[in-house]
Order: sequence, then C-alpha cells, then structure tokens
Amino acid sequence: MSGQTGGGRGRRIVLWRHGQTAWNVENRFQGSTDIDLTAEGVAQARRSAQMLARLRPDAIIASDLRRAQDTAAELAALTGTEVQHYPELRETYAGVWQGLTHDEIMARYGEEYAAWKRGEPVRRGGGELETEVADRAAPCVERSVEKLPDNGVLVVVSHGGTIRTTIGRLIGLDPGSWEALGGLSNCCWSVLGWSVRGWRLLEHNASSLPAPVIGDDT
Repeated sequence: MSGQTGGGRGRRIVLWRHGQTAWNVENRFQGSTDIDLTAEGVAQARRSAQMLARLRPDAIIASDLRRAQDTAAELAALTGTEVQHYPELRETYAGVWQGLTHDEIMARYGEEYAAWKRGEPVRRGGGELETEVADRAAPCVERSVEKLPDNGVLVVVSHGGTIRTTIGRLIGLDPGSWEALGGLSNCCWSVLGWSVRGWRLLEHNASSLPAPVIGDDT
C-alpha cells in the first residue's frame, strides 16, 4: 500500500511546484498542456532554487512538461544533480477543460464543475480522476525515495494537483479528504518526512526552509 514504503532514517521528500506560466496568470486550466514559464516564473524558480540547494538534495525528479523541466533545471544548475524526468509526474489530464478559464468552464460545464468543487470524483473535461493521478505519480516518487541514503533528500518538481494527490496518497488520507490540502503557490513546496508510522506532512505551501520542530509532538 502506498504510504507504507520508503523507510529510511531521516529521509525527506520536497514536492516543489513549478514557476508561473501565462496560463496561471490568465486563470486558465492547464492540465497536461505543455506551457512555458513566464519571465517571472523563471525568476521564481531561480530564487527558490537558491534556498532548496541548501538542503543538498540527493536526487531530483521532475515532470517532463517544460514548466517543470525548466524549474528543475535551476536547482540542478546550483547542485550539479542530474534531473530525471518522468511523464508520471505530469499534471492531471483535464480533457476539454484544458485551455479554458475557470469562468468558461463554469459556463459550459457547470454541473461537472460544481460536482468537482463538492469533492465528488469527477473526470474533469473527460480526463483523469484524481485517484488515477495518484496511481501513477505516488509510485514514481516512492521508487525514487527507496534509492536514497539515510537522511537523504528527494526533490520532486511537479504540478499543484499532482502534488496534492501524491501527498494525500503517501500520508494515507482518504481521497475524499485530499482537497483539505490547500493549493500550492507557484514555486512553493511541501515537505514530507519519514517516521516510524510512515510519511508525515512537515511543511505545506512553504517558501522558506524547514525549521526543526521542538516540543512534545516531534
């Protein structure tokens, strides 16, 4: 079962969302459409990479869509760590929704959009279910984690929806609760750490490096 593998003392997974794209600015549903970073997106990736490089990642994996590839390349340039690209880490395929603004989707596919917002399992635009995204993305992350040394760090450069479903799967949440994990801003990240009970969510939608937790809940 996902969420029960990947053990190893002190291992961490940093799930990093790509930088800004023009479709992000226009509030268009990107899905698996291959959209480039804006100049601001490149700058975001460069700033974030300077921080994440301080974690000394042992491995970097990324979606093969350009916005994730180019974000990952900024960290690779600083660390000298080669990026492995995987289509399994792409954003959710959203069929006919892709390229439309949220207002356009609500106007054309209102019932489907409302069902999705209620948390019902919906093939948005005839595309993938969120559980199907987790089925492809979470095992890809787990296979890479298993290669880490103790205290190793894996950086996963992906997309907001894919990161949320992957976190939900790895920490063992019911799919109906995945939406409780808020979205990630461009070039922000979430951090999972391995414990004796499995993966724990240590940071979410962060833009600063994790700080030690000192107290009764460590």
